[in-house]
Amino acid sequence: MAGAAARAGIPIIHLSTDYVFDGSKDAPYTEADPVAPLGVYGRSKLAGEETVAAANPDHIILRTAWVYSPVGKNFVKTMLRVGAGRDELGVVDDQRGNPTSAADIATGIVKVAGQVLSGAAPVKPGIYHMIAAGEASWADFAQYIFACSATLGGPVARVNRITSDEYPTPVRRPANSRLNSSKLAAAYDVELPHWQGSTRACVEQLVKTEGWNA
Repeated sequence: MAGAAARAGIPIIHLSTDYVFDGSKDAPYTEADPVAPLGVYGRSKLAGEETVAAANPDHIILRTAWVYSPVGKNFVKTMLRVGAGRDELGVVDDQRGNPTSAADIATGIVKVAGQVLSGAAPVKPGIYHMIAAGEASWADFAQYIFACSATLGGPVARVNRITSDEYPTPVRRPANSRLNSSKLAAAYDVELPHWQGSTRACVEQLVKTEGWNA
């Protein structure tokens, strides 16, 4: 697709992930930081970035993280579904990131694409980080989801904070998934809203429709 777009003289916007980093940095990652994916998924996403960049000089690669939505499989829906059947659950507290709404990502992409297509801003090829404002651990995120749900009459469960070692998964996750998005703001004046407001909107939609089981 990147090659076909290049042959037609069309820029391409490509989505990638925080999983290109190993999570060892103490601060939010910038686009200039070295990549070091921990697993197959991260390596495949990094390969995608490199392939797109090589195939189309007018590329905008957007890395995002911790994506959630009222549809599909994601953390918000999982917490509500599990919380509907349990009084308490353990959630990892030693991994941090930027919970980011898929709807906000879509809005941000439209803003970037609109500037490029209208000529308001030229294509500025490169990699950019597009994440919500603010950060949280998975346990913080879960606690806020249930706090929102409680005010709406939805599922509520007590969150017990645990370590990654207490919740082993087949895929290694970066301990630090925080991304710095100042480059995107400077280039295209695009900044996504704080994760808490968008999370509340997502939880409200799911509670109204009991959509956590969908």
